[in-house]
Amino acid sequence: MQSSSATATRTVTQSETNVNLAIRYDPTIFRTIPGIIKCTCVVLNLLGFISIEASRYANLASGTFFNTIAMIGFWFTGILLVFYLFHVVERYFRIPWIQIELVFCILWTAFYLIAAISVSTVNAGAYTAAAFFGFCAMVAYGYDSWLKFNAYKNGEIAQGQRKVVSQTVITQQTPSAFPA
Repeated sequence: MQSSSATATRTVTQSETNVNLAIRYDPTIFRTIPGIIKCTCVVLNLLGFISIEASRYANLASGTFFNTIAMIGFWFTGILLVFYLFHVVERYFRIPWIQIELVFCILWTAFYLIAAISVSTVNAGAYTAAAFFGFCAMVAYGYDSWLKFNAYKNGEIAQGQRKVVSQTVITQQTPSAFPA
């Protein structure tokens, strides 16, 4: 008769989320990489919009499309920046902020690629400047989407702290005297 022993491995993962639910002003967001990227995106959106509006060809379809992308990006990113500045994101930590920002940043990377290419075809100095700002915004949103993807993959929350403890338990059973 053969005697065999069974080994079972079980991993227990526990996470603890620590957040401060108070709405408060915290300018340290401007010294973090995500905060700097958000400020950069807001400025690039505004500069691209102003470049198109300063042109005498502002009513062309490519300029209108670019301005639509720039203004939606300006307002969405600006509002998110204010939410981070006053810790609204931390207060409502159950909302999947990372996923929302990830989807938005991926979309705006693609939209800015299309918009910047479309305005670069117009032979006007203001459109060339807008194309430059558009390509820069595309890179900024692309980098932000990469950061958001890594944060999502690691199970992070947008603001606050989440501590994840993983414990592996290995159980080995001794062989029974009477096999089944």
